[in-house]
Amino acid sequence: MKTDAESHLRASQRRKANFERQQAAATHEKGLLIVHTGNGKGKSTAAFGMGLRILGHGQRLGVVQFIKGELYSAERDMLSASPLCEFVTMGDGYTWNTQNREADMATARLGWDQAVRMLRSPEIQMVILDELNIVLKYEYLPLADVLAELAARRADLHVVVTGRHAPDSLIEAADLVTEMRQVKHPYREQGIKAQRGVEF
Repeated sequence: MKTDAESHLRASQRRKANFERQQAAATHEKGLLIVHTGNGKGKSTAAFGMGLRILGHGQRLGVVQFIKGELYSAERDMLSASPLCEFVTMGDGYTWNTQNREADMATARLGWDQAVRMLRSPEIQMVILDELNIVLKYEYLPLADVLAELAARRADLHVVVTGRHAPDSLIEAADLVTEMRQVKHPYREQGIKAQRGVEF
């Protein structure tokens, strides 16, 4: 009869062997199209964490932040302080604040122009397109144009797209998709306001 220690050892050995087999088979490198979507909190935060990794490797980062332009964020201050990061905000706040579709579309186009410039730059290793999914949901930009530009990016460029309601065609084109699911939120359940260091 096997002891708990023996069972644990065998299971650990199997996991190690599986991991090493998968690691040995993963030999290809490419720039990834990464999508963070879903109703849960943390989509932009996860993207900025990847941005910090890029900067930590001494590589260049480009960020275009759609929608949130009027909202203060400490991560914008921190990332912008790096000479390796270009951080552009092109939004007028939440869409329910602006209530002007034409103006929102014009702002989205200005932001997309900046994004295209970064996507085509030979010097940038990662581009974060924060809240682009919201822009696409409201059809402020033509989805086909966005998908074509992402598909045409150079082979080693990583792109991270965030926001709720990622279009199915973007999810299909992506290499890595994470859906954040809200289980509990202090704002909804307890009426707790956005807090420094957590939300901004």
